[in-house]
Amino acid sequence: MNFGDILDKWERGQSGASSQNEMESWLRNNKVPDKDAYLRNEQAPGEHRSRLMHTQPDEILDIHGLTGDNAWISLDLFFTRARSCGYKKLRIIHGKGNRSQGEAVLKITVRKFIEQCSFAGESGYEKAANGGSGATWVLLKQ
Repeated sequence: MNFGDILDKWERGQSGASSQNEMESWLRNNKVPDKDAYLRNEQAPGEHRSRLMHTQPDEILDIHGLTGDNAWISLDLFFTRARSCGYKKLRIIHGKGNRSQGEAVLKITVRKFIEQCSFAGESGYEKAANGGSGATWVLLKQ
């Protein structure tokens, strides 16, 4: 039976235990992830984190041009709001510090903020297409 047949049966209300089993079997055999299981947090350990690391951020903050102090205030407001909204992943665009004399001030500020924020979890630099070392992603602890 193909998935279209299973889905037609499901939509016509002929879904009983057997069609549920047919659908689960089809999804498993075709290596399609069960999104409902994901929502119920029934995924294997580490799978949730892995999915988050490969998803787009819920919100993005660009702090280019700010002073270190103003960046800190912006980060504090941004993270507090993100947590209250239930966001899971954030991106901070801070730049690479190419025009800074010495170390990149904003890059360091972001690192320090993440280290001190109690609900900031794992973090790292973005892929080149998303800013590379000029942008940092952060997973928020739930």
